[in-house]
Amino acid sequence: MTTPWGLPDFDDHEAVHFFTDHKSGLKAIIAVHSTHLGPAAGGARFWHYAKDEEALVDALRLSRGMSYKNAMAGLPLGGGKSVILADEERTKSPELLHAFGKEVDKLGGRYITAEDVGMSVTDMIEVARSTGFVAGLPNSAGDVGGDPGPHTALGVFLGIKAAVKWALGKDSLNGLHIALQGAGSVATGVALHACAEGARLSIADIDHAKAKKLADRAGGKVVSPEEILSIEADVLSPCALGAILDESTIPDLKVPVVAGAANNQLATPEDGERLLARQILYAPDYVINAGGIINVCTEYLGDGDASLVRHRIEGIPRRLEQIWAEGSETGTDPASVADAMAQRLIGRA
Repeated sequence: MTTPWGLPDFDDHEAVHFFTDHKSGLKAIIAVHSTHLGPAAGGARFWHYAKDEEALVDALRLSRGMSYKNAMAGLPLGGGKSVILADEERTKSPELLHAFGKEVDKLGGRYITAEDVGMSVTDMIEVARSTGFVAGLPNSAGDVGGDPGPHTALGVFLGIKAAVKWALGKDSLNGLHIALQGAGSVATGVALHACAEGARLSIADIDHAKAKKLADRAGGKVVSPEEILSIEADVLSPCALGAILDESTIPDLKVPVVAGAANNQLATPEDGERLLARQILYAPDYVINAGGIINVCTEYLGDGDASLVRHRIEGIPRRLEQIWAEGSETGTDPASVADAMAQRLIGRA
């Protein structure tokens, strides 16, 4: 596998760990980007990569994003991320999850894991049998914890509303058209919040059945994955995987707002400038999608209840407005403004 040094996404990461357990079939990477503000927190992604190098790049990008996300959310956490390299059948066993938990435990609390793409609350229960450095565990009524997805979805929904207010001067999503890329758990939450406020939805997912199921629930329509990025709408909400906004897709966008849950939506830093040049308002992904880690942090640290989680998530629109205001004053794209803010917070200005 390629080493991290020299890769464009290597950003002076504090550590990058590679793990293999032949008995369980585990192949995993844990990337620790920064512990400046606290232990590195970020979920575990279970995904099949065509090449091992793609997993490494994902871990590097996602861990850096978690440093920025946690800092911008005002959390006492650093940034890290893990990726578990799944086989083509995406074979997942208790033994594999236990082995992963043991590797997390060896880091002694420097990295805290939770759910991400391909991992569930049930999986976290298995991981927790091998380590205490895990969050996203089942919660009882009124407690924090459990699936962070609904909290991420709430934050994204509130962020979309803030973006619509900033760009279009509208206080409600009623009657607006949202192009939603993805039909997973977070996308589902965003869609249901939006349709409850009267938004019209176009939904695309590589799994047509999932897209159809969500469209039926939200009163939307299904469009093809190839069509979603060029559809005419008020908001494009990327809620699948990242790096979908680049020099080839941005010219085809027909929306005034991009605001969604996916991590690393911009393929390169220059793509933030490309959006600004087209006068498309961008909600930096690691700011708008912080609801899940806010819940995870509150659970892990035990410093509040569900009402505090809600209060912290409701701060997401204010942070976005600060970014947009600074961008407007300086002529800088929002992604670059957010990066600079986050870098100052983690001592890397």
